[in-house]
Amino acid sequence: MKSAKLPREFYTRPNVLTVARDLLGKLLVVPAANGQRVSGMIVEVEAYRGPEDRASHAYGGRRTQRTETMYGLGGVAYVYFVYGMYYQFNVVSNVADIPHAILMRALQPVEGIELMRERRHKHPDHNLTNGPGKLCIALGIDRTLNNADLSGDRVWLEEYQSVSPRRIAKGPRIGIDYAEEWIYKPWRFWIRDNSYVSRRS
Repeated sequence: MKSAKLPREFYTRPNVLTVARDLLGKLLVVPAANGQRVSGMIVEVEAYRGPEDRASHAYGGRRTQRTETMYGLGGVAYVYFVYGMYYQFNVVSNVADIPHAILMRALQPVEGIELMRERRHKHPDHNLTNGPGKLCIALGIDRTLNNADLSGDRVWLEEYQSVSPRRIAKGPRIGIDYAEEWIYKPWRFWIRDNSYVSRRS
């Protein structure tokens, strides 16, 4: 299974909400060390629109060693470590110096499922990639992929399935209780009735 990698122009569009919705149905590919394709279809995402978005790591124009990746040209990976135990994988969008990013919240496994099961210590298949930390473990994503070019050979996104607008649900983002009025922005998008979505409401 192999398709065209998404072009740079897909990521550099100005509206992060449009890019986020359009990521649903795309394939995230992270080849293993032996070159084996390990991939999953994106079924749930969250958009973050810094610098005005209080839920964004770049809120208020914050620039640190961790957040600097968000200020690059769209089409790179932003990977960070949370809770002292999990990595989270984001796609940077827009042009340089506008810190927009989209968190991958859930995938539907497609290729390399046996390797995913090993990495996730034999969890049931429906539990392999139904959360942002879980999918990073299953696909072997860590900080070494931070700032990786999504048009390169370490990690990339491909065309896979077309998702019609009526199949896309939206609601508030998860785990951002600190974000005041931004808590209620309906900037989480997911594919309706997909069993790999982390939360369906």
